[in-house]
Order: sequence, then C-alpha cells, then structure tokens
Amino acid sequence: MSKLRKMLSDWDAPYIQKLVKLIETQSKLTLVNWAVDYSERVLMPLWSKHYPGDIRPQHALNAARDWLAKAIKLPQAKTFILKCHEAARDAEENPVAQAAARAIGQSASTIHSARHCIGLALYGALAVAYNTLGTGTAWEQLEKSAADECGRMLEALSSISIKDEPNPAKIEWRC
Repeated sequence: MSKLRKMLSDWDAPYIQKLVKLIETQSKLTLVNWAVDYSERVLMPLWSKHYPGDIRPQHALNAARDWLAKAIKLPQAKTFILKCHEAARDAEENPVAQAAARAIGQSASTIHSARHCIGLALYGALAVAYNTLGTGTAWEQLEKSAADECGRMLEALSSISIKDEPNPAKIEWRC
C-alpha cells in the first residue's frame, strides 16, 4: 500500500480557491470563530472516537475561545496549541485522527495568524474523507469527498461572513 496523504495539496483546486477568496474578505475574528466552531463540531468527534481520553485538541480549541474572550494571552494559548500538534504527531498510525488533530491545531492557531485557518480545509476535509470512505479508497474518490466537505466549510463560513467587512485579515499565503 502506498503512503497515505496527510493533507490536500492542490492549492489551485476550485474547492480550495473558493474558500481562499472568501477567507480573504473576512476579519481575523470571524475566521477564528469559523475555524474553531467547525473544528469542534465536525473534527473533535473524529478525534474523540479514536482517542477518547486524549483531550489535548479540545484544550487547544478552549484556549482559542479563551483568547477570543480576552481571558488569556497568546503565549498561554500557544502552549495548548502546541500540545494539540503533539497529539497529531502521536497519532501517526491513525490517519483520521491525525488529520483531525492537525486541522484542530491549525484552526486554533488562527488566533496567531489568520492564514492558519486554511488548515481546516487542507487537513480537516481529508480527515472527514478518510473517516467516511476509508483509507484504502482511491485518491480520486477521497478528493471528491474532501471537496464536498470543503463545500460545507464554505457554507459555514458564508453563513457568518460579514458583507463588506471593513477590516479583512491581511493574509500572505505561503504556498
């Protein structure tokens, strides 16, 4: 069996570019809320299904929410986010959980840099596809499933987007 992909990597894919275009019109706070809410609703259950006793990803999401509420500063939140990334590394043998934890970590990291929110799509959509179809499924089918999930992510962001947002995040994509 060939090595499994850890993330979606076609930056020019229409399902990624639609998200990018909308992301670029929104404030950092909107992006944090979207990424954290979506991760908690869709990806935390995937992580918890495989690692119910490991709460590092949930702590990262909680820390991002605490940062939003101005209850903690970035360095405090960063500690929890780094633990989430550690959880992803520890889940090397489980592609669903690993991709979910990576997406959660990137979503929480949006508090640091708005561009991290794209990790929700790049890792999270693949986590959902692996969970839905299985890791042995042909890449074309997995990518179609991931594209569908990206469509749901786009709908979620669209539903909270601020029309004519006066302070869109300044994002420099490094892809």
